[in-house]
Amino acid sequence: MALFIMLLQLAFEAYYFLLLARVLLSWLAPLAYRGTMRQISSVIYSLTEPVLAPIRRVLPVWGGLDFSPVIAMILLAALQRAVIRLLASVW
Repeated sequence: MALFIMLLQLAFEAYYFLLLARVLLSWLAPLAYRGTMRQISSVIYSLTEPVLAPIRRVLPVWGGLDFSPVIAMILLAALQRAVIRLLASVW
């Protein structure tokens, strides 16, 4: 069961880094749409948009800044802790 918990933690951390990559790509927008980077950014956007879109609908836009990735990272960290603690206490 410890292996399952470790793999679950790895999945949470991988998604965290996808969110971080999405933020970095938004800062480097001209580079994100060239060649191979276009395919990579397309995959990152398609994996993160289902989480960010609902948050974006609820959050107001402050000065043109999108804080949905920050909120998503906070919620992801809280969910990770809760799930891992629950699984650790059950097994």
